[in-house]
Amino acid sequence: QLQASGGGLVQAGGSLRLSCAQSGRPFSMDNLNWFRQAPGKEREFVAAISRLGGSTKYADSARGRFTISRDNAKNTVYLQMNNLKREDTAVYYCATDNRPIMTMRIGDMDYWGKGTQVTVSS
Repeated sequence: QLQASGGGLVQAGGSLRLSCAQSGRPFSMDNLNWFRQAPGKEREFVAAISRLGGSTKYADSARGRFTISRDNAKNTVYLQMNNLKREDTAVYYCATDNRPIMTMRIGDMDYWGKGTQVTVSS
């Protein structure tokens, strides 16, 4: 099971840190991903981190503002979001995959958590 938290309402330029805790499976077996879905839009990739945290991937929209990290001892992945913009408003989802490399494709995700709402106001 995956449980995301940390969403909320923040002003543009502000920061939020999302967390996603995993239970029921050895955490270090999976790549961990964040996706988001804005109203009326398709779900899109945001960031990914490899099993031991040695490699990360970011969408162009997130690079330089968001940082993904993981704590395998706590079975938790984080998404630090800085300099938030109105266009970051979306429901954010964490997802796992056990592919040998990070693919960032929705269809390759094995498990999804319930989303957490992030709303950025101007």
